Amino acid sequence: MLGTLTAKLQGVFSKLTGKGRLTEENISEAVNEVRLALLEADVNYSVTKTLVKKLKDKAVGEIVTKSVTPGQQFIKVVHDELVELMGSEEAKLNLEGKPAVIMLCGLQGSGKTTQSVKLAKYLKKHHLCKSPLLVACDLQRPAAVEQLQTLGKQIGVPVFSISGEKDPVVVARKALHQAEEDNHDLVILDTAGRLHIDDELMQQLKRVKDVCKPTEILFVANATTGQDAVNIAAEFNQQIDLTGIILTMLDGNTRGGAAISIHEVTGKPLKFEGIGEKLDDLQLFNPKSMADRILGMGDTINLVKKAQEHFNEDEAQKLEQKIRSATFTYDDYLKQIQMVKKMGSIKGLLGMLPGMSQMSAMDFDEKEFYKVEAMILSMTLNERGEKDELTPSRRKRIAQGSGTKIEDINKLVKSFKQAKQFFKNMPNMKQLEKMLGGSLWR
Repeated sequence: MLGTLTAKLQGVFSKLTGKGRLTEENISEAVNEVRLALLEADVNYSVTKTLVKKLKDKAVGEIVTKSVTPGQQFIKVVHDELVELMGSEEAKLNLEGKPAVIMLCGLQGSGKTTQSVKLAKYLKKHHLCKSPLLVACDLQRPAAVEQLQTLGKQIGVPVFSISGEKDPVVVARKALHQAEEDNHDLVILDTAGRLHIDDELMQQLKRVKDVCKPTEILFVANATTGQDAVNIAAEFNQQIDLTGIILTMLDGNTRGGAAISIHEVTGKPLKFEGIGEKLDDLQLFNPKSMADRILGMGDTINLVKKAQEHFNEDEAQKLEQKIRSATFTYDDYLKQIQMVKKMGSIKGLLGMLPGMSQMSAMDFDEKEFYKVEAMILSMTLNERGEKDELTPSRRKRIAQGSGTKIEDINKLVKSFKQAKQFFKNMPNMKQLEKMLGGSLWR
């Protein structure tokens, strides 16, 4: 995502790198190029105009220190303004009430049903609710109820529906009563959409809102539709007073305009972002994280969150000691591969590292990473623990068992030995940790 916008902004910054200092002339030139890049990325015109004025005023007023180049200084100004434009901080959900009620709305095709399920799974996984109930209030789209039931079953969350009922208000009212009886602490309403905004849709949503009194009304916006998503969100907000926005399809071919504009235009916070098709692919929207991604600075905020979810701190400390003493084994390596796999695609994770934002465009074959896993899995427990030497006959057996070649096994053994030797001969680990402000693994 955001590839074209990121590339153009980095081009602007690189032009300033060779400058001795920031002047009104080179700032004006850079700001004008930023303006063009934003407009091409489908950022709202009035939002672009406001942002460009702020950039120019702030950049001119900045004093460049000796340790910072003009390019770096301008990047910081752009970054700070983007963060402020998109809301400054992560927005929290209001989950008050017994049960708390969240209503999702949006046009047909925006992904409301899938996002309802993703949201239920996210909130349950992060212990923000114990017993969610999904409610099928989309009675317009064919198979919407069946889709919700199928997805709900996949995540182990019950779905309330009434066969043959045509009025979503009736479904919502009875669902709320059922939730109270069954002690559900959260109700998520999947409402109907249309191909366009019409009075019938809005009146229906208002009636559901009046009956259920949701503490959160979240508009589901498709990021690939750019300014259309922003304009539709503004219209929904005017009619039913939204509390927040979920931006979907951020993993797709989006130019970034909706992400940058929607908060400023609607006055409502972006609360979540959909980053893939899997039911785990939903995360809190963080303005700093998005600004980092737009400027090609990686996404360390969400990378750390993923690591905290999947890596056990005690295990990490044990591995740290093994690495320091060069006693880690193939079995330790296998455990790390399996942990990383849980976090998502390797290409996606590499793209979250600073300086690796264009990784998706590179020829990176994740199969090579998983080939290593297959080779280690084909070893015996003693071989993984380096208790048995990997003799030629053993290597042949491992190659056959993993569907690889002897050359692949030899390459793995060689690189593994080199890694152990590297860490064994590293005398300044403590000094490196001190420079980084703490343990490398915590």
